[in-house]
This record gives sequence, C-alpha cells and structure tokens, in this order.
Amino acid sequence: MKIGNIRFDKYPLFLAPMEDVTDPAFRMLCKKFGADMVYTEFVSADALIRSIARTSQKLTIYEDERPVAIQIYGREADAVAEAAKIAETARPEIIDLNFGCPVKKVAGKGAGAGLLRDIPKMIEITSAVVKAVNLPVTVKTRLGWDDDSKVIVDLAERLQDCGIAALTIHGRTRAQMYKGEADWTLIGEVKNNPRMHIPIIGNGDVTTPERAKECFDKYGVDAVMVGRASIGKPWVFKEMSHYLKTGEHMQPLSFDEQMAYVKQQVLNSIDWLDERRGILHSRRHLANTPLFKGIPNFKETRIAMLRAATLEELFGIMDGVRFND
Repeated sequence: MKIGNIRFDKYPLFLAPMEDVTDPAFRMLCKKFGADMVYTEFVSADALIRSIARTSQKLTIYEDERPVAIQIYGREADAVAEAAKIAETARPEIIDLNFGCPVKKVAGKGAGAGLLRDIPKMIEITSAVVKAVNLPVTVKTRLGWDDDSKVIVDLAERLQDCGIAALTIHGRTRAQMYKGEADWTLIGEVKNNPRMHIPIIGNGDVTTPERAKECFDKYGVDAVMVGRASIGKPWVFKEMSHYLKTGEHMQPLSFDEQMAYVKQQVLNSIDWLDERRGILHSRRHLANTPLFKGIPNFKETRIAMLRAATLEELFGIMDGVRFND
C-alpha cells in the first residue's frame, strides 16, 4: 500500500491524531513499538496563521518518528490552505485534513465534523489544500453527522475527486461522539466500491490484536488506525503487529518493562517542553495506562501521582508501586 511515495508493508498500523495525546514524546514511543505512521495533535489553521506559540509548537517533528502527518482543521478554505503551506515548511510526509473531530469547540464552530453538515464547503477546503501544497493530502472524517445522514459512501468519491491521496474513516457519526460501537460496515462498503482507488484507512474501537486482524480481513481496509487503545500503552502497536504477522500473541511485557516505557515517555515530554509542562502533558497517559490496573487500593497512589509537580516526586511515587501477581 502506498500513500504518495510512502510505501507500507502488509497490515500497516497508524497512530490516530489525538489532542493533548499525540505529541512528539508519545509519537516517538509509538514509532519505536511499530506504528507505521503517526499523526500530530490537531492544528488549528487560524491559530497557525496567527503564529500562536502553542500551535506552532505542534509542528515539531523529529527524524526518529517519520513518516509523520500534520493534521489541520479549520472552516474556511483560504485559511486552511494558507495554514497547510505553513505546515508544509515543517517537512511532514503528509498533510491531513480533520473533518472528524466531534467536540463542540471544533464541530460547533463549523470545523472538524461540523463540515459534515456542509459538504460543499468540505469539498472546497479539500480542493484548495490539494492545490496549495506539494505534499500528499489526506482526509480523516466520520460516517456522517447523524444516523439520518450517513453520507460517507458518496462523500468518499467526492473527496477522491479532489485529489486526496488516502481517506481515513472513523466508524461513528458526529452525533455518537465516542459512544456506542464503531460501525465498520460502511467503511468496508467504501473500500469495496469499485470506483475508489485510493487507500482506505479504518478507525474506531480497534483495541486488541484480534480486532485489528478482523478489520483487515473482514473489511479489506488498507491500514488500521489505533487511537484511545494506545493512550498510556504505546506497546499496543507491537502486540498488534506481532499478532498480525504470526497469528500468535507475543510474550507480554513485564511490569518493570512497562514501567520503564511509561517513565521514558515522561522524560521525553520534559525534554520536549520543560519539567512542569512535560509532567502535565503526561498525566493523561498516567491516568489511562493499563500498567496500574488491578493493583489493590491504588486510588490514593493514583491521585498522588497525578498531583506530583516535580520529576523527583513523580518517579518516587512510581518507584513505590509494586504489582504482585
């Protein structure tokens, strides 16, 4: 499978773009564990044009994490095209357009999944960005706005006609947000549409190696995108890749190995930002990692860990955690 000039092996696994999650520190760990491509956090076109420091920082890319896609969102074609040209200077492999984010502060303002209620504008934005940059342009979107407007089969063709290089589909509507089960049937319908010739990437509820294989085998997608299952567990890519290639589960990482990788992510975040902000940025991963699940009476330790303000304090708490099988 190819996107632009990037060639992927069989069963490629991509790290989904997630706000406050897919920073360079986390992306590099996911890459280390076998993610075939990683995506940045959402980048606001308007904020990028205004040179907002926090937004511009999201364009940071390290050589060890390539290939990388920078994902942009916005509601006006001119602004998104201009932002795409700025993002292009960061030398990503791909510019990805976010037409799938369901949160109110994005979709409610007519960007992200909000554009599923204005397909002509979505098409206008896509065409403008394809013309503005020299990199491959891809799109990530959802099945539709709600159950009464699942437009993805027709929409996929229209987006392809704009010149995009690949399409990622999250198997939910905007109305679902992240609730209920992802419906992959329409993803499979898009993939099996004989008029579609670009790669189709499936996304939604891929949490286990078995599910990843089922999505490839049953729906025929070219790649699978993994999101929330990776938070606090970047080694999920290694688990899935091993199963996809061998049909067997890999030997689980030990508690100490997992702890070392969680610590490394904190250190990477501090290197990228600074001690205070790096620790803050790591808290979502610390809160969600399966590393600490099943430890009796862990609530108070978790609270202390998430309140720790210095690296010494945080690692001191983590070093005191023991998991007894």
